[in-house]
Amino acid sequence: MTADTTPTTYDIELIPGDGIGTEVVDAAMPLIRTVADEYGFKFETNRLDWGTEYYLDHGEMMPDDGLDRLTDADSIFLGAVGHPDVPDHVTLHGLLLPIRKGFD
Repeated sequence: MTADTTPTTYDIELIPGDGIGTEVVDAAMPLIRTVADEYGFKFETNRLDWGTEYYLDHGEMMPDDGLDRLTDADSIFLGAVGHPDVPDHVTLHGLLLPIRKGFD
């Protein structure tokens, strides 16, 4: 009997956020791909447009079912969020803390 050599595939939810957050997430993805190739795993990503632009369009930082949509992910890659027209407490309580507290 031979061992299964199928690489493990991880589900990564990407929430780039705003401004520099999107740049950092985009710059980090090639590095993550290199690490995956080097260590023999695969990953799939799902990019979510949650952040202050989402807030300005929808009146909330993420949809009501946002945490439920993240539950099955193996990882959440969250970039920076913030916008001069949106108070910090909105981004903190509308996105950052719910994700951090919801997933410990």
